[in-house]
Amino acid sequence: MKKNEHIKRWGEKPYYSLDYYLKKTFGEKIYKVALDGGMSCPNRDGTVSTGGCIFCSNGGSGDFAIKHDKDNDITRQIETGINSLKTNEKFVGEKFIAYFQSFSNTYAPVSYLEDIFLQAIDHPLISALSIGTRPDCFSSEIYDLIERLNHIKPVWVELGLQTKHEKTAEFINRGYTLEVFEKAVHELRKRNITVIVHVIIGLPGENADNLYETIDYLNQMDIQGIKLQLLHILKDTALADLMGSFHILTPDEYIDILCECIAKLSPDIVIHRLTGDGPKDLLIAPEWSKNKRQVLNTLSHELKVRGIYQGQKLKRNGGLA
Repeated sequence: MKKNEHIKRWGEKPYYSLDYYLKKTFGEKIYKVALDGGMSCPNRDGTVSTGGCIFCSNGGSGDFAIKHDKDNDITRQIETGINSLKTNEKFVGEKFIAYFQSFSNTYAPVSYLEDIFLQAIDHPLISALSIGTRPDCFSSEIYDLIERLNHIKPVWVELGLQTKHEKTAEFINRGYTLEVFEKAVHELRKRNITVIVHVIIGLPGENADNLYETIDYLNQMDIQGIKLQLLHILKDTALADLMGSFHILTPDEYIDILCECIAKLSPDIVIHRLTGDGPKDLLIAPEWSKNKRQVLNTLSHELKVRGIYQGQKLKRNGGLA
């Protein structure tokens, strides 16, 4: 047997990539159009807290989204986003995902949400809807709205968990407990909604083992996707004021951790992200993360050299696979 011949693969990759999932589900490459629904966040307006999570930018982690206008014209945002994507010489395809990214996109009256979400889902080039939000920004009416929309076109809900550890969650000012997260996942899955969870690698006070505990925890949850995001320190954030008081991962450390996360992650969970993009004009550290392509190329090389594939070290009933 040749070296690495036994390694499980999803297409050309030893992990269940979003690209592989989209091509299998929709038959072709699909692009995300980042949108701004004009909402805020209960962690900023005083309902839960002020200032938001300590790593969150003034754009509500939606710095690449088309900016919201007072007319709530989501169709305009979609058209602008599609036209921008088409200027890329590598662009191919005619299907898109409407991604409500900025702030908390269920933090509004249900009538408002229905208006903007229907604008997106009714667009002929939109194949799916992805809603980024917090697990404490739901009501039964909002759950039911999302369920209705999911009968029209696929709807994903993205939840920013970041960590399972309550001590870290308090430090980063997440503003909700693990119990709230678990309830939201339960309610969404009860309605057959795809759930994607955001996890940050390199949070202050956490080591690699803490992160792997979060991965093990999510393997036990009924989730369908994960975004593994390197911690970015951005200008004008509370995290930037703490620079020097916590360790910033080196490229080698990050790659080592990513390899282990992939090995420990359930092979049924789609990996939507493996690093993330920090706006170059806002990014303070780590500087090396600006070269995203190099990070991904290094990861691909190391996975091959180390013979790692997704689920290789998955814990089952307290033991390893």
